[in-house]
Amino acid sequence: MEYVPRRAQSGLFEGIYKVFMRRTSVYATFVLAGAFFGERAVDYGVHKLWEYNNVGKRYEDISVLGQRPAE
Repeated sequence: MEYVPRRAQSGLFEGIYKVFMRRTSVYATFVLAGAFFGERAVDYGVHKLWEYNNVGKRYEDISVLGQRPAE
């Protein structure tokens, strides 16, 4: 049986490597942008989850707060 080397198949990870990680400047920019946008997405998601879980308990939801009693 003769050994025939397999052709290198360009996979998803190899494509990502070629686009983003080959040059250090592009890699660093990709990491910093990912950290920035990832932080924004997590902050937005946690804020919406907190609001959803605390409906009716927040200061804005209680109508009598900040009003003086009628004399």
